[in-house]
Amino acid sequence: MNAIEAKTPKPVMGLYDRPMWESISARAMRLQRCRACSAWQYPPGPSCPQCLSCELEWTEVSGRGKILSWVVFHRQYLPAYPAPYNSIAVRLAEGPTMITNLEGAMPGADSIGRDVRLVYVTMPDGMVLPRFELAD
Repeated sequence: MNAIEAKTPKPVMGLYDRPMWESISARAMRLQRCRACSAWQYPPGPSCPQCLSCELEWTEVSGRGKILSWVVFHRQYLPAYPAPYNSIAVRLAEGPTMITNLEGAMPGADSIGRDVRLVYVTMPDGMVLPRFELAD
């Protein structure tokens, strides 16, 4: 089975995840933001981790971030991701950290702290995923 035939693993939907994944499918990713203190949160949840308010709204993110960490896997673990492939930790401009993938070149020694921007990638099976690419 090759990457084109392989199915992308579907997101595990927790109680609060559906609005986020719907916004990703629409190519306008939204995360929860507290109406009381303006803190952003990811992953989604029932209340603000800063002030404990339950007044949360789904707000579109800017799509900007910085690479905090990265790794390149040289072993294939899932059919949809042939080796080598990368995973990166991105601190969004809004504050939350996401684990995702870097599009384009593999990350290297100078990748930490690099500016990235959000892109949406349609996988061969039609699943839309949020990824990042170098901004410069």
